[in-house]
Amino acid sequence: MAKFWYLVCMITYLELSKLAISRPEQVPTPPLPVLPLPTFSQLKWQQRELIMFLHFGVNTFTDSERGTGKENPSIFNPIGLDTKQWVTVAAEAGISLMILTAKHHDGFCLWPSKYTDHSVISSPWRNGHGDVVQEFIDAVKTHGGGGIDAGLYLSPWDRHDKRYGHDLQYNEYYLAQLQELLTKYGSVKEIWFDGFKGKEARNMSYYFSDWFAMVKELQSSINIFSDAGPDVRWVGNEKGSAGNTSWSTINSTLLSIGSLSTLDYLNTGDPKGTNWLPAECDVSIREGWFWHKSQSPKKLSQLLDIYYKSVGRNCVMLLNVPPNSTGLVSESDIHRLKEFRTAIDTIFSTNLAEKCTVKVSSQRGGKGGGFGPENVLDNDHVWTYWSPKENKKEHWIEIKVPNAEEGMKFNVVRIQEPIGLGQRIIKHEIYVDGKKVAQGTTVGYKRLHRLEKVLHCRAVRIIVKESKGLPLISSIGLHLDPYWKP
Repeated sequence: MAKFWYLVCMITYLELSKLAISRPEQVPTPPLPVLPLPTFSQLKWQQRELIMFLHFGVNTFTDSERGTGKENPSIFNPIGLDTKQWVTVAAEAGISLMILTAKHHDGFCLWPSKYTDHSVISSPWRNGHGDVVQEFIDAVKTHGGGGIDAGLYLSPWDRHDKRYGHDLQYNEYYLAQLQELLTKYGSVKEIWFDGFKGKEARNMSYYFSDWFAMVKELQSSINIFSDAGPDVRWVGNEKGSAGNTSWSTINSTLLSIGSLSTLDYLNTGDPKGTNWLPAECDVSIREGWFWHKSQSPKKLSQLLDIYYKSVGRNCVMLLNVPPNSTGLVSESDIHRLKEFRTAIDTIFSTNLAEKCTVKVSSQRGGKGGGFGPENVLDNDHVWTYWSPKENKKEHWIEIKVPNAEEGMKFNVVRIQEPIGLGQRIIKHEIYVDGKKVAQGTTVGYKRLHRLEKVLHCRAVRIIVKESKGLPLISSIGLHLDPYWKP
């Protein structure tokens, strides 16, 4: 009898052990990532979507775009400078990162660098005791509400300093100024290395590898921008427009800072790229980069078009808003920025898909497995997503109105991938009530399809025709853009 109960206990123990082991094994795991992947800082940068450039310096006072380097510092005197106003304007426009030109091509420094007197210390502003960079950083900290970060631009091309053209001397000078900016002013989230220099520039070599290494040593979480990254790349034009195909991946070994031979490659990226190097689309709210009394801001329709061609094509839009000679953002620019922010909120604050049912071709792990279609309608656009099953030839997701008589009206379709697991989608198509209305290549963090007219329909199906690995979709939106008049 004792032997019998021993056997019963052992069988029961083994069954319970098997149950304890099998339950965790039944929970489906996420699919493997598709390399390369973004860093933590790159991922945060991508989610900013809209950031601000501030071109400000001696050009602001000379009605010029490109200073000669021979300007007398005495012309720099923004008597009403208020960096807190800059930050307030940015906050109201939904900006989360502001990048200031600490030194442009003319070589004039907006901070009192101890390595040159061609700076604010030689100007009448604040009686030679001012520091625009410090006031800018302080304003970001005190008036940014915790939601705005600071970035800096330091031009490699310097038309003033006599060391320019002498490789060792100038690179030491540039590195010294980098160290000043990255040790004296606290956290900087993006630093801009402009590869441009004029044909008349003296010949010299920039020690980019040394510069980048120093930057990362001083601030490891910073994103470095240049034509070739290493964290953020140029989109290849100053129109704010990415390619219809827009990969965050590229082969950085094929890029050269300052070269004009890779503009198309920069614009589209590379599906076989081995580096995660997303594109930033720089454009000015006005015709010029610096403030000019004769210029006015772009029309709202132009800014929205740029938004669709930058943010809507897997990029970040860097919008330049130049302070005027008083030291303030002009009222006309403020008005346009408010219109721009209102328009974006009007279009995208309502997602018509949230009231719909969602069907999919298949689902990883089955119902309740954590990778279902409900994930495309939540508020997490990075780490929750729909994943189909492996070894399926067709992958689609369909949004359908519960009440067929009501339908829904929209003219914008938004698709997003969970780029934390890599960029995957190569080709996709959109069908409305069975009719193809749009097709595209890449998706990435965000793809916006602006349709030719407002559609009134019952069902929207997105078909992924080709992808690298399993296609994953983190968010889908159906929106009505009342400003779009094709």
